[in-house]
Amino acid sequence: MSDKTFHNQEDFENSVEFAKNLDANDALKGFREKFLIPSINGKEQIYFLGNSLGLQSKNIKEEINKILDEWASFGVEGFFMGEDRWLDYHDQLARPLSKIVGAKPNEITVMNQLTVNLHLMMVSFYQPKGKRNKIICEAKAFPSDQYMFETHIRYHGLNPDEVLIEIPPRKGEYLVRHEDILNAIDKHHDEIALVLFSGINYYTGQVFDIKAITDAAHTIGAMAGFDLAHAAGNISLQLHDWNVDFGCWCSYKYLNSGPGAMGGAFINEKFHREKKIKRFGGWWGYDKDTRFKMEKGFKPIPTAEGWQLSTPSILLYAAHKAALQIFEEAGWANLQAKQRSLNNYLWFVLDELNSHSRQEVIEYITPKNKDEVSCQVSMLMLKQGKEVFEELGRQGVMADWREPDVIRIAPVPLYNTFEDVWRFGNLVRSILNQ
Repeated sequence: MSDKTFHNQEDFENSVEFAKNLDANDALKGFREKFLIPSINGKEQIYFLGNSLGLQSKNIKEEINKILDEWASFGVEGFFMGEDRWLDYHDQLARPLSKIVGAKPNEITVMNQLTVNLHLMMVSFYQPKGKRNKIICEAKAFPSDQYMFETHIRYHGLNPDEVLIEIPPRKGEYLVRHEDILNAIDKHHDEIALVLFSGINYYTGQVFDIKAITDAAHTIGAMAGFDLAHAAGNISLQLHDWNVDFGCWCSYKYLNSGPGAMGGAFINEKFHREKKIKRFGGWWGYDKDTRFKMEKGFKPIPTAEGWQLSTPSILLYAAHKAALQIFEEAGWANLQAKQRSLNNYLWFVLDELNSHSRQEVIEYITPKNKDEVSCQVSMLMLKQGKEVFEELGRQGVMADWREPDVIRIAPVPLYNTFEDVWRFGNLVRSILNQ
């Protein structure tokens, strides 16, 4: 996709004909056909919930059936026989994921789910010593992070209220100011053991400066990790080049790998052969060459896979592989280019919507920044928010409501269209003008 594809708002028109023309000239237009679009009474819905659960790709059933057929034919020997030995299946996931999160394949491990992986990373990268026991994080992080922090800190015999330094938006604001994060790191420089932030705030869609936060943490001798649940498969990441220590994500959102899909983690290669690093060990993380000798003494695989614990679900691997095949076919750079265009058109339609309202009824709390393009836009409804959301649902829009008054939408480049965006804006305008 060319960068010439209507990146500036002055190029846009607010009409269904223009939106359809954008779709007709979209280099990735065929990829929507690879997904199952939810329908009600035969009518395709406008699905803007990729930030909660990505849609099912049509090839997932085929990949899962391959595993079922191999299981039927080989039994346990499926780990060693067949076209894609289960023993080597992980390699087919790490390579495409490494392109998406900006890592080396050996820095990727596909295992467990997000919160389990965060706990495992805390075992290795949160080492409180004396007064250097503080953790910097965002205020009101997603509950899985909050509960992980609370229970893991208590596991160390510490008080979460004393250990956690939460960085909130300033009074009357919705976004965390970048300088407030860096100032907090500097202010508590001799107390901080770990900085663990989200890549994107789930509520506002704010993209955080991962590189700058990492650099600031390392400057004071702290570790830097990130919850990338809303970032992986969404925004451009360069975890290796940014020298991030670790990151964790789920794969059921933008990575479209199914409800409860296998999560993933990035662990910087500088830690792979560190013998003194603390970790929990398990059968599947043991050195591959000698795993089946079943000897005493944990000998980890000298890659991110060394943090694995149990034999993985090959069925979940297969679903993940099928979804990643589509990313590979589309090309990550092409997807990012379309996302910029789709996001720009979304903002154009939303700005037009606001400018034509008789009174201000929507405040957009997601930053509009061309250098930090995320799929998500959060709309703070100043009036009739729940009524608008419910009517959108009746009109065929699948969006997300967050109490007390936010509608979240996330058009994604693989299966959403410019016409989806135009229709959404037109529906909101008609509802508000009723």
